[in-house]
Amino acid sequence: MNTFIQLALFFGALILLTPVLGKYIKKVIGGEKHLLTPVFGWLERLIYRFCGVDPQQEMNWKQYLFALLWFNFFGFVVVFALQMTQAWLPLNPAKVPNTSWHLALNTAISFVTNTNWQSYSGETTMSYLTQMAALGVQNFLSAATGLAVLIALMKGLIKNTKQQLGNFWVDLTRSVIYILLPVSILFAVVLVNQGVVQTFSSYTDTTTLEGVKQVIPLGPAASQIAIKQLGTNGGGFFGVNSAHPFENPTPFSNFLEMLAILLIPAALTYTYGLFIGSKKQGWTLFGAMLIVLCIGLGVSLYAEYAANPALHITGSMEGKETRFGIVNSIIWSTSTTVASNGSVNAMHDSLSPLAGLVAMFNMMLGEVVFGGVGSGLYGMIAFVILTVFIAGLMVGRTPEYLGKKIESFEVRMALIAVLAPAVCILAFTAIAVSTHAGLAGLNNKGPHGLSEILYAFTSACGNNGSAFAGLTTNTPFYNVLLSICMLVGRFGVIIPMMAIAGSMAGKKVTPVSSGTFHTDNGMFLILLIGVIIIVGGLTFFPALSLGPILEHLLMQAGMTF
Repeated sequence: MNTFIQLALFFGALILLTPVLGKYIKKVIGGEKHLLTPVFGWLERLIYRFCGVDPQQEMNWKQYLFALLWFNFFGFVVVFALQMTQAWLPLNPAKVPNTSWHLALNTAISFVTNTNWQSYSGETTMSYLTQMAALGVQNFLSAATGLAVLIALMKGLIKNTKQQLGNFWVDLTRSVIYILLPVSILFAVVLVNQGVVQTFSSYTDTTTLEGVKQVIPLGPAASQIAIKQLGTNGGGFFGVNSAHPFENPTPFSNFLEMLAILLIPAALTYTYGLFIGSKKQGWTLFGAMLIVLCIGLGVSLYAEYAANPALHITGSMEGKETRFGIVNSIIWSTSTTVASNGSVNAMHDSLSPLAGLVAMFNMMLGEVVFGGVGSGLYGMIAFVILTVFIAGLMVGRTPEYLGKKIESFEVRMALIAVLAPAVCILAFTAIAVSTHAGLAGLNNKGPHGLSEILYAFTSACGNNGSAFAGLTTNTPFYNVLLSICMLVGRFGVIIPMMAIAGSMAGKKVTPVSSGTFHTDNGMFLILLIGVIIIVGGLTFFPALSLGPILEHLLMQAGMTF
């Protein structure tokens, strides 16, 4: 009964808050007056003046994309430089040294791409200044970048022969100061109230009950935890992420942090419906995402509570926080992997084989089941385009979406967005399992070892950032290869989706007729789910069969790895 109550509270809160936040976001990105206009309107105007931005000047898709890429490159340079010089900069009470070049490269790309993959432990590797000015700032900016791409795509879908998609600098600024910043401030205050640390004090030395000396790490954590969850970033201030009591101290903080992972991505489906003038379209996408999430959650809960013949137990707590238990650990592992968040409150390496498979499969779907802020929904629209195209082939009609024809260019771009990360995952996993450098960091052998490597590249290409954590990745080999994966997973999707936005913006809207294929009903929802799962299944089933599926079968025979 306790399990059902927790699930009902979690999903009930998510469904109730979706239209509330969705309406507010629609007003922000639409340039309408809203609750915070009088509060932060002056700041928006000041930023435009300081940066020399004309908010009335619109961009076509190439100009928009160029501004986005240039901005992200500048962010990469800043984050890289701060890591390489942090030993000589202030706000470094633990006297941590500069990072290696390959770790700095990996971390800079990781946070710029909204992946937040961490080949390091935060409290022993990064200074307070690096955590705040580099990683914390990018938590805001990378999430805002994803939201800006979604805004441009939505404008492209509803524009009628006008190829202008708005202004990147305006969309970025409004996303930060009206959406991400105020919600994060409110959330951070609540987290501090629950016991999450927020201080500039130096680390504290203490003596344990066993008489052992221990250093207690501190830092301005609450401010970073808030945006890491709300911005679907996931990078922890401390090494064990949200399993650490200073990041996630109470059951209530755990509930709020889990909810925050999905809050903005879910609300954006409602925003999308309002923006294109059809709430049913938004709820259809929300329904598809929720169904896939619940299927994965159900399989994971079953797997974790099922009997384990190898260990002769039912309901394993190994690798899980006793403060939260199995249910909260599985809700988190499922939510964080569908949402490209990547934060954890339990060790994913300790999940049962089927629960680990679900976590991997969620990321292999392209992080479109709610997904990241903005990125999840524009990734889902790529699948919508493919579904509409397939439906058109089945019934012999010209595929259309929102009254605009889907032609070969849009289909090719959607395929690139879907397949580019998949190719990268499989190719780099093959390289890793075929080389000494790739196998050197394994903690486990057999199918579980393959799962550790496959999970790492899946997480990087999906811009997720979570890990099985049984693989040592702070090496030049993994830091470089994972960096390439993160770039492909982010910009290999953004570039074709921006091209689709530009192409769709220049098309005329065709009036609805008796031959129009409706994309706001149950039939389309089922077809969309089928396309998402089949594409993921056909692409990754061979690899999954050698990893978690084989491990599950061997576990039933009494073998562990």
